Amino acid sequence: MKKRFWEFRNAVNNVGELYVYGEITSSKWEDSETTAQSFNQDLQALGDIRILNVYINSPGGEVAQGQAIHTILKRHKAHVNVYVDGVAASIASTIAMAGDTIYMPKNTMMMLHLPWTIAMGNASDFRKTADDLEKRTESLIEAYLSKTGESLSREKLVEILEAETWLTAQECFDYGLCDVIVEAKELAACSDMDILAKFSNVPESLIQTLKKPESAAMSQEDRQKLIEESKTNILTLDQILGGM
Repeated sequence: MKKRFWEFRNAVNNVGELYVYGEITSSKWEDSETTAQSFNQDLQALGDIRILNVYINSPGGEVAQGQAIHTILKRHKAHVNVYVDGVAASIASTIAMAGDTIYMPKNTMMMLHLPWTIAMGNASDFRKTADDLEKRTESLIEAYLSKTGESLSREKLVEILEAETWLTAQECFDYGLCDVIVEAKELAACSDMDILAKFSNVPESLIQTLKKPESAAMSQEDRQKLIEESKTNILTLDQILGGM
């Protein structure tokens, strides 16, 4: 059985964990898939948490579902830490933008591209489809720019999207798409390599790395260090806000 797209860990000390390790879908056919609705239900089941750690290794999937997950995370009152454990591609990179703090090991990547679809119908149907895709694009642009601020211009972002661009952790940091670069780790294997193969510019080195069965996610020790850092940051914020 394939690993589920998502996995929640019970909250401990007001810290919840969520793993995004597969395809994002609009209909649930396998345990490896989920919808935004089931995602939201299980997130709410974590209860009253102050810190939410989200670990991503996903090729993306359904745009509307991913956008909904992004909105759900942005709306959540917890401080959201996002950790890219391998690749955050396509709409998974948009989900990552919901993080208050985004961590990327040096050897991980994000991929950004314009949304695309399959359509059928007459000329009017295709014009409407094109209009819908442009609206989706605008919403994605807003999600990225709301994170990057002045580090990335709209013009450069559009260029990146149009080229289906694979960005290193350093490039993501330079553009404001992540906040912290950590040491390179053994990457988690990607369970949806067939989906990655649909993209045009996947680096061959990344494909080979993510195929390795011995690949593993960021170690628990490293995660715990980052969690403790996050707790410290939260306490500092509380002190600052308490004095305002």
